[in-house]
Amino acid sequence: DSIAVAEDSKEMPSVLVLYNNYPNPFNSSTTITYQLTQSVEVSLAIYNLSGQLIEKLIGEYQEAGNYNVQWNPKGLSSGIYVYKIIAGNYSEVKKCMLLR
Repeated sequence: DSIAVAEDSKEMPSVLVLYNNYPNPFNSSTTITYQLTQSVEVSLAIYNLSGQLIEKLIGEYQEAGNYNVQWNPKGLSSGIYVYKIIAGNYSEVKKCMLLR
């Protein structure tokens, strides 16, 4: 049975690999990198810890491949923010720290 489970998990590869932003913590800008294993609708947005949308960075259909997105926050105070990516039916959230 354990072999069958392993085979089943291989049949459903994730559509997305989301990497930690760099640099982190950051001052003026940071880069968010992700990889799509198939072409899908992608949404990438920044939120504060209260869940309020700060900025939408991506909202479009993208082909499979590697992507780098630069975030240059303007007028935001130091603190922890989260970036959430949605690719097809998959989503992931990671934290980043802004130091002014």
